Amino acid sequence: MAPPPILALALPSETGRVLSIQSHTVQGYVGNKSAVFPLQLLGYDVDPINSVHFSNHTGYPTFKGQVLNGDQLWELIEGLEANNLLFYTHLLTGYIGSVSFLNTVLKVVDKLRSINPGLTYVCDPVLGDEGKLYVPRELVSVYREKVLPVASMLTPNQFEAELLTGLRIVSEQDGREACNTLHSAGPSKVVITSINLDGDLLLLGSHHKDKGQPPAQFRISIPKIPAYFTGTGDLTTALLLGWSNKYPDNLGKAAELSVSSLQALLVRTINDYTRAGHDCRSSSLEIRLIQSQDNIRNPEIKYRAEMYD
Repeated sequence: MAPPPILALALPSETGRVLSIQSHTVQGYVGNKSAVFPLQLLGYDVDPINSVHFSNHTGYPTFKGQVLNGDQLWELIEGLEANNLLFYTHLLTGYIGSVSFLNTVLKVVDKLRSINPGLTYVCDPVLGDEGKLYVPRELVSVYREKVLPVASMLTPNQFEAELLTGLRIVSEQDGREACNTLHSAGPSKVVITSINLDGDLLLLGSHHKDKGQPPAQFRISIPKIPAYFTGTGDLTTALLLGWSNKYPDNLGKAAELSVSSLQALLVRTINDYTRAGHDCRSSSLEIRLIQSQDNIRNPEIKYRAEMYD
């Protein structure tokens, strides 16, 4: 008797099939726990590979668990390939803690594109934030020299964009120039997810649609919330993947939807912690992802992209 078809391949969703290589926690929402559910809500089939499997995120006093190495990642890819399961429309990557694992991810990109040359690779280059590196410094050069040339969309924060371009970002024009530098290295879509300029918070996006033409660039003003949340970067990149695929020629629209979803979720998180009697400024907060699914599926656009001339 012939085995039944894999319906995700035989009858693919209109949106796509995503391989997401990120961290995983049993409790809480970071990495794949923050990215898979929103993408599924937006209609994507998502296959997660967990680069780490921890009890909770590392901001807690202690954590336990296991770390996947490059050989183990490749073994999973070989298992998928042996069963003809390796067709994906998108690859999504987040936190990667070692050069060896990142080099294996690059092998995965090559393998996936040998099967689907049109694969979109969305990369969140998690390196650090606010002047502090989270990873070994040698990862920066690997991202610069090997990852940028194969990435389709890049979603760094301000510090990461500075690391990858060697430019200081102290103005909006600096941010736009950083996007241009990143475009020249590879990705046609760049979203600097947060830029802090004199106390104002911005998202800055850039889509280089045609060679020889300047990129379409925009800004979105974001309200500052006096609290620290975990998993928001992973969620933001997942939302940008989801919406930019639905609006492939309108990155500004995709960013409006993503920011509006995220801000509604953060407001709900703050309100719920406050109702529980917690001082939201005293510690990092776990996001209220499940409770915000309507805001993810059908966000009300409250934050608008302002195009640059």
